[in-house]
Amino acid sequence: MSSVRPTTQLPNSLIAQTGQALVIILLVLAVASTVALSLISRSITDVAVTTREKESARAFSAAEAGIERALIGQPGDLDLGSATTVTVSVEGTGGTPNFTPLGKFASGDALNVWLVSHDDSGNLSCSDGKCFTGDTLKVCWGTAGTDPNGGLTPAAEVTILYKEGSDYKVARAAYDSNSSRRASNNFTAPDISGCTIDQQDYAFGANISFSSLNVTSRANGNQIAGPQAARVRLIYNIILAHPVGVNAGVNFPMQGQTITSEGKSGDATRKIQVFESYADLPPVFDFAAFNYGGGLTK
Repeated sequence: MSSVRPTTQLPNSLIAQTGQALVIILLVLAVASTVALSLISRSITDVAVTTREKESARAFSAAEAGIERALIGQPGDLDLGSATTVTVSVEGTGGTPNFTPLGKFASGDALNVWLVSHDDSGNLSCSDGKCFTGDTLKVCWGTAGTDPNGGLTPAAEVTILYKEGSDYKVARAAYDSNSSRRASNNFTAPDISGCTIDQQDYAFGANISFSSLNVTSRANGNQIAGPQAARVRLIYNIILAHPVGVNAGVNFPMQGQTITSEGKSGDATRKIQVFESYADLPPVFDFAAFNYGGGLTK
């Protein structure tokens, strides 16, 4: 005779408590998993950012090294190891009717534009026939949109250094858009508003005529006598630097060289570009009169 064992049935309240505990456990596991994944993701991101920053710093330092070597006359590509390389290129700047150098100019800074050529040693020479033969210059300055009557709006002084016979002489013209300042500094108002050179816009501009400054133009490109250089110096903009550009109807001689150095380290690439002009007088000499072995004539 078979016996039947009685079936034990849990109370409904105990079943409900067991289900709630399972849900709580699953929620805790989900929260813990989310926190763990977030920490892992943050750690991976931090490592990646740190790696990129290190590679970027290496690439920038490598680019600087390329610039410094080029400036001392040793241009060329470099392999610095640790997957870090430098590519350096040097190109002559000038030889066109436009000269818009890199960078901006603060008050007292001067842009020097050579109107004579230089030989391979950097000495003045017109033997290549490419010395400047024009009679006019268009000078543009100031960031586009600058208030013409602002107290810190830049004015421009243009100095033409020229050779007449065996003597070197200077001629100057000065331009100021600020009408109240012109009453005391006796500058001339710019004759170009909204100047543009080589697709770059400037706030002010002036047309400079050599003949109006009693400067004799160069007869031909092989003649050393005549205009040697034009210097454009900004005044009054003691806080903000402004761009300067020069345009002429004929080509300028070469003005120097532009050095481009691109450093690579891992996935990071950094590029530095520097313009190295031919040697000229420091801006302080614009404020001084000096002679050597002779007298001064006013």
